[in-house]
Amino acid sequence: MRIELPEHVKKIIYGLEAAGFEAYAVGGCVRDSILSRRPQDWDITTSARPEEVKALFPHTIDTGIAHGTVTIMMDHMGYEVTTYRIDGEYEDSRHPKEVIFTGELVKDLQRRDFTINAMAYNEEKGLVDAFDGMGDLKRGIIRCVGNPIERFTEDALRMLRAVRFAAQLGFTIEETTKNAIAKLASSIEKVSAERIQTELIKLLVSGHPEELKTAYELSLTKVFLPEFDVMMETAQKNKHHCYTVGQHTIVALCNVRQDKVLRLAILLHDVAKPCCITTDEKGQNHFKGHPAVGAKMTRDILKRLKFDNDTIDRVCVLVENHDERPMLTERNVRRAVNRVGTELFPLLLEVKEADTLAQSDYRREEKLSYIKEYRELFEKVIREEQCVKKSDMNIKGKDLIALGMKPGKDLGTVLDQLFELVLEDPRKNTKENLIEEAHKLITPFI
Repeated sequence: MRIELPEHVKKIIYGLEAAGFEAYAVGGCVRDSILSRRPQDWDITTSARPEEVKALFPHTIDTGIAHGTVTIMMDHMGYEVTTYRIDGEYEDSRHPKEVIFTGELVKDLQRRDFTINAMAYNEEKGLVDAFDGMGDLKRGIIRCVGNPIERFTEDALRMLRAVRFAAQLGFTIEETTKNAIAKLASSIEKVSAERIQTELIKLLVSGHPEELKTAYELSLTKVFLPEFDVMMETAQKNKHHCYTVGQHTIVALCNVRQDKVLRLAILLHDVAKPCCITTDEKGQNHFKGHPAVGAKMTRDILKRLKFDNDTIDRVCVLVENHDERPMLTERNVRRAVNRVGTELFPLLLEVKEADTLAQSDYRREEKLSYIKEYRELFEKVIREEQCVKKSDMNIKGKDLIALGMKPGKDLGTVLDQLFELVLEDPRKNTKENLIEEAHKLITPFI
């Protein structure tokens, strides 16, 4: 087995070896290289102590010195170099009470989470694979190093990481490992929202977002996303649907591209259906008002998971508007684009399409045809530069002031009225016409 190491990594390893130490590329970068995937980061493990590493390289940062990690900077790129170590007893499902440095590579590999992440490599010794990580890669298996109960007790996030790796790699979780997750799932409540968010996003934007169902089956979502459990258990007795709310969501996730905002919007677009459900006299379920309620729930959920405000705002807009079906006229499209925004509107159409593809066959082609025509009208509105937001109007506040208005609320009211005229008829968006219309509107205010 030969892995092509980046020049910087070679230089670090050679520098450590020349000083009499062992050094290897380790973990995810080795796994990804074997799978012909491009590693995001290159981590190095060594027998050298942190102070010895720092003495050998001119530019270092003490990123985790207490745990043996030094970052070596080369050409403005950072490479984490960590001393072989054994973790002591864990107290909080994340942090060991103590870290003991060791001179043995295998003991360091033994503390790692999964066999596929417990391989090391350098050009002289080749691949060091003490726990059959290569075999598990060939079998497509996620398996803990050693006792899975111990690994998950050390860091509860590893349970969600197991599902995430399965989603990214298209692997299955080995049975003993899976059983340990089911037994310890509740302990993930000790993990910070920020760390859970990171793993959730990696799972969602993976090639197999349907593995979210595995997280549900193992009771992980019950802790950090209980709303999804309710969705999985809510039937949709309706001619437009053939799945529960949750299963519909999973199918929709698989029908939209791998984008964070899109997949979060799909994940939560029907989150309010369970609390908006009604049943008519024919036994059919309806979910009136679920987009608006869902947008409020989405904001609360994403805040709880510590998402940034921009992501929250974008996802909420998509959730709130995903079920809108206006008559297809340019006027209605302009108003919809104004409400959603020109940047988000194409994403809204993608959400609608994925949502439709996860429904029953009932009138599916008609629904998809509607979305196609909706997209064509949107593209026409944008291509013709029709005015869809106030900043596109050919009149500004300063023009109204020049006509005798004073700055303030009344000026904003007149601009709103002028914008309504332009939304109705984009041909009116000329400076001459808007000045003429403004004269009619401002009389009560001057």
